[in-house]
Amino acid sequence: MSSPHLRLNRRSLLTSLGIAGTASLAGCSATEPAPDRSTTTLSEERTRELAEAYAPTLYFDAAEKWFPTDPRTYESEQDGEVVVDGFDALNEYTAASKESDTPPELTMFYHGVSYEDSPLSAIQFWYYSAFDQFTTNFHWHDWEVLHVFVDTETEEPQLYVASSHSRKVPNNEFLDPDPDTQPRILSELGSHSSALSVNEIADRFQRLSVDGALADITNSAIETIQDVIDLPIAYGLPRDEGSRLPYLIPEYEGAPLYEHDRLPAVEREDLIDEGLTVSSFRELASPPSELPARATGLVFQYAGRDETDEIEAEASVDAEYDLVPTSEIEHITAFTGPQLSFEFAVPQFAEDAIAGHITSTGVPWEQPRYDEPAKDISDRNHRATLAERYDAIGAPASASTVVASLSEAVSNDEAPDNEGLTTADLGVEGVALLESDPEAIPTFNGVAVVDDVPAGEHQLTVNGAGVEPHSETVGVADSGVTPAGVEGSIPLVARENATKLEVDPADADSDLTDLAVEDDFAGRLYDAPLSGSDAVYVHRGGAYTAEVRDSDDEIGAIRVNQAATDADERVRLDNPQTGKASLATYLADVAEETSSAVAAVEEGDDGDSDDSDNTDDDTETTDSDGTNETTNSRGGSDRAGRNKTLEGSENAIRGLRRALEAITESARRAAERAAAGDRGQADQSLANVQDRLERAATRLAEASDSLPDDIERASERRVEQSRRRSDQALAADKL
Repeated sequence: MSSPHLRLNRRSLLTSLGIAGTASLAGCSATEPAPDRSTTTLSEERTRELAEAYAPTLYFDAAEKWFPTDPRTYESEQDGEVVVDGFDALNEYTAASKESDTPPELTMFYHGVSYEDSPLSAIQFWYYSAFDQFTTNFHWHDWEVLHVFVDTETEEPQLYVASSHSRKVPNNEFLDPDPDTQPRILSELGSHSSALSVNEIADRFQRLSVDGALADITNSAIETIQDVIDLPIAYGLPRDEGSRLPYLIPEYEGAPLYEHDRLPAVEREDLIDEGLTVSSFRELASPPSELPARATGLVFQYAGRDETDEIEAEASVDAEYDLVPTSEIEHITAFTGPQLSFEFAVPQFAEDAIAGHITSTGVPWEQPRYDEPAKDISDRNHRATLAERYDAIGAPASASTVVASLSEAVSNDEAPDNEGLTTADLGVEGVALLESDPEAIPTFNGVAVVDDVPAGEHQLTVNGAGVEPHSETVGVADSGVTPAGVEGSIPLVARENATKLEVDPADADSDLTDLAVEDDFAGRLYDAPLSGSDAVYVHRGGAYTAEVRDSDDEIGAIRVNQAATDADERVRLDNPQTGKASLATYLADVAEETSSAVAAVEEGDDGDSDDSDNTDDDTETTDSDGTNETTNSRGGSDRAGRNKTLEGSENAIRGLRRALEAITESARRAAERAAAGDRGQADQSLANVQDRLERAATRLAEASDSLPDDIERASERRVEQSRRRSDQALAADKL
């Protein structure tokens, strides 16, 4: 039975994070948690007793290469200290694996602590793997941990915390597990991130309760506004939830790792299978669609278990592991290896930059969570619950969280060809990187949640296989949720469909502070601070409005529609301006573009666009400066009579085209007058634009049965956009 593939709704995600971030904070500091009491190491006998009682069953992916082993096998002495060298561990483990039917030296390490003057204790299960290969990183050595918080008076477990990729990623946690059910760990392929399994579907991860079966986590629920779905915030097990994860081939010094002369036992087939890997995200023209789903492989259980914890009636444990106290390996001072890095492309003006993120593995017994396991509780409501039950646990702090839901910008079938977009599921998991933190964060269900982000400005970059990168500046407060992108949504673009929109404000006449990009059909797709030259990747099949804002809160707009202008693939906006002239020019460009599209329909209907039938009802008026400008006459029996004559396809479309041309004329006049410093006449022309927009809306309704559906829909959206921009133009203080 497969777990349901459910994706997060952007608004429900933000709502839930707001709830999760505030609901459990009564009585605690806004930024600092109340301190936990100190801990002491449990006696050897008591620790062993708890370790045997809660030793988890481990379920690995069928494609897994690196299983829990004993690092002492690979230890050596360097500068008088005992270390485990990455080359030695990977090479020797690989060689031993080829000589054995079962993974070599299956070992689980354990450590136990008790909180001072409290019945609350924690037993930790640590397991070591020789290598980590994943979609966001790869590194020598890998340690994973499961914390089991136990009340030693009632002998009942209180909380399971299974570690995900880092403290920045929400762990998989379960509050008040069944004391009669053995904990189970579902290990993520390559990365070994630990998902929990607590219900009867032993080898599958369930984010939600389905058909009466328990969910495998109790992390804070997503609250939806539109009553669609509720989802908890935890990393989970993406490949078991329908997501696709393309793995990367690790390289060192510019060559595949398996070619290194210190790894003679390691060959290509000793890494993650080729069917799951790519050499780089940028080698793909679009997100990969043919990647195998997760399948259960080897299952391991503690050798001292009396009864086998079966997956199903016909499936059994493949091998047994030994339980060893961590005190026997605490003499190891370091897990070493040359730094491996994963490269990110960061969109910039002109050529993209490359930013690396680094990953490394520390020594577990030197980490704060080793003796303070509550530091690994990532769900604030879980910590709050333990704090209510036990004085030894401090109340949670309200942390700062950056969140974004990833999607893909794709062509919209309801728009004219190459002139409108919509968004769809990205289909593959992505990667988020904060410039201030050198560790990449994988998404789950297409959502990036970066926790414990320091206050201040951060550069957020999002990457994915087969898509161009997205980068923006996000301002993070001391606490609460910061949605990145547009209200938490970041649409990415497949490389095969992408073009770069570059903005160079070097010679702009004001201090530009913000850039936004809207598509006629998909709405706002990008909205972020602007500081100097910048670039954003957009789908070449969109019809865009680029909006800039300056330090005086004045607005400017530029029309970008490559399909309508036959522009080169790369679009550069040099010296974008704000104020009336900018907005009026935009209005003229949109009206002219739309009238050209309508004229093409008109020509297709009757072979020419002769205006001799004089169905237009515009008249010419004289402005206060003595110049003539065509304007619309309102009311009168003659007008009513002429409206009745607008019958048939030809006249209806022609009337719309002329109304749009009149908007173009008035808008160009407004731009000229604003540029000349004539506010009064510029506003008069803008008022004429607004009158003519209403006229165009009427003509559009009259021509609706005669226009192709896609042209009608595009025209409706452009008229509505123009109404908004004309209001901004009239309200602008800056000419």
